[in-house]
Amino acid sequence: MAQYYNLHPENPEPRLIAKAADVVRQGGLIAFSTECCYALGCHTGDKDAMDRLRRLRGLDDRHHLTLMCRDLSEIARYARVDNAQYRLLKAATPGSYVFILEGTKELPRRLLHARRKTIGLRVPDDPLALALLEELGEPLLTSSLILPGEEMPLTEGWEIQDRLDDQLDLILDGGHCGTEATTVIDLTGGTPELVRAGRGPLAPFGLR
Repeated sequence: MAQYYNLHPENPEPRLIAKAADVVRQGGLIAFSTECCYALGCHTGDKDAMDRLRRLRGLDDRHHLTLMCRDLSEIARYARVDNAQYRLLKAATPGSYVFILEGTKELPRRLLHARRKTIGLRVPDDPLALALLEELGEPLLTSSLILPGEEMPLTEGWEIQDRLDDQLDLILDGGHCGTEATTVIDLTGGTPELVRAGRGPLAPFGLR
């Protein structure tokens, strides 16, 4: 049975954020609200938690997971970023985007796409998510909370508890989230390539 914390979406309670970070450090799988939709998250160093996340989402190792970071400098530590990519990232972070980039040697191979050795990276524009990342002091391995066979993400904490109570360790309820997931953009080629249209505007990347 999952623990359940109600948090203020703009000013999340530090005491509860600290408890949530401890759950992550101890190998827990959590659900939490973001500016886009609810997400699943776990510690980057915990293989069992990552496997639980993939099973819950119905994902294999050919699907990118997302490393949620505090800021652009943290992205540059875990991904190879050239000058052109850096300019695009600087203009669009924080924001509702996931960027596909080539991973660095800082990342365990199990976190990378099995064939391409790439990973999704994101800097959220959400007080709750950023507070959790700050308390952790490191990135969080995440995925949008879209269940197998469904097209839309879950939007309410109570709904997540009702459906996934026995598969999660903690639910951070920051209120109703929208139904738009992040915009996913592949930056590994010469020009940005749209993978998934979502909440993040396409105009900064010359896409439609």
